[in-house]
Amino acid sequence: MNYKTAFLSIILIFAIYSELGSYPVDGYAITGIRRLYRLQLIMNGEIKADRPIIKGAQKSINNIRLNLLGPRGDSLSSIPAPDPGLQKEINALFPYMHESYSIAILDITPGKKFRYAQRKEKGLYQPGSVGKLVVVAALFNELKKIYPNSFEKRQELLKNKFVRGGSWIRYDEHTVPVFDPETRKFVRRVIVENDVFSLYEWADHMLSASNNSAASVVWREVMLMNAFGKDYPALKEEQANDYFSDTPRVKLSELAVEIINEPIKKIGITSAEWKLGSFFTQGAKSIIPGSGGSQGSPYGLMKYLVALERGKIVDIKSSLEIKRLMYMTDRRIRYAASASLLEAAVYFKSGSLYQCKQEEGYECKKYMGNVNNYMNSVIIVEHPDGTTYMVVLMSNVLKKNSSSDHYTLAGKIDKILRKKI
Repeated sequence: MNYKTAFLSIILIFAIYSELGSYPVDGYAITGIRRLYRLQLIMNGEIKADRPIIKGAQKSINNIRLNLLGPRGDSLSSIPAPDPGLQKEINALFPYMHESYSIAILDITPGKKFRYAQRKEKGLYQPGSVGKLVVVAALFNELKKIYPNSFEKRQELLKNKFVRGGSWIRYDEHTVPVFDPETRKFVRRVIVENDVFSLYEWADHMLSASNNSAASVVWREVMLMNAFGKDYPALKEEQANDYFSDTPRVKLSELAVEIINEPIKKIGITSAEWKLGSFFTQGAKSIIPGSGGSQGSPYGLMKYLVALERGKIVDIKSSLEIKRLMYMTDRRIRYAASASLLEAAVYFKSGSLYQCKQEEGYECKKYMGNVNNYMNSVIIVEHPDGTTYMVVLMSNVLKKNSSSDHYTLAGKIDKILRKKI
């Protein structure tokens, strides 16, 4: 490659900042997610940790509930019109911020009227790791097809079905927590091809550590569930490999996009509002090429959060389990790291994608792309005083790590929403 070609080439860097620790700490017995056992030991004082588990991360699995079931949720079959008072206060946050900032906010505090505010809510962004919320919805969608009458059997399959990552995991630099309950050895490391985890653990790595390898494996298993149906629980790796090698790549691409987006289409999210079009790792993309690209908007993602709280993503129990998988139990980042949220339960997904090209005087760094620099935060906040709200914040500020802006906005928005009205 000559100098001119190299200068003009665009360096694509897909980077999602690691988030460590979702799912309630006391969920080990139900899920078999081994890192949760370690967190239980930390809370019991049996082993030491680098940092204490904050109050907002100590919620029991039995105390996580959906906030919009029944008639109250039914009244939110569509996103409400902006509340004039809230909209005015939210507007005042943005005059001096980058024009790319888009946001949707919905206050669902019990006993109060719904309040909604928005800014460029239908602007489209590369969703990055936020797209993993689509994958987890598709996972529960296919599980229901296998066991339509028993959520307990779906959970048993998630807990007891162990699969190897294989070449689909290539490559992700982001680490995952790995804990051995017998030796109590704990490490954070990258996933390798011979790693074997349960479906629950793959899903947990996908959401809690935002691991791309895990996301590709879960998506792969979703496709296998769809292809083999009730025969899936006994499926062997060799049979799975034969399926992907024997099915035409064009057909696989079509199926991948159709299957993964099916559950969000069912809840009324259009492809213009949010869609997922390609796997998260190059290894997976070499087997199943992407189709149609990925995009998302605050409006589309807010529709997802509302449907989740209403129990409409697959069914009530599936929605609740997805919410548990989003519950942050360890280190919080970006929007969720705000000091104002320390005592709040937060259900969070963050995503980013940055893209660089050569430019005189510019050095490409993480989350500081000069072509694209997407950063997205999706959160449900539940304060001990009952204040409950949802926020989707998306931005594309070039050459700047927007984490601090997301963090700062979190505190300001929380202050506005917790004011007595």
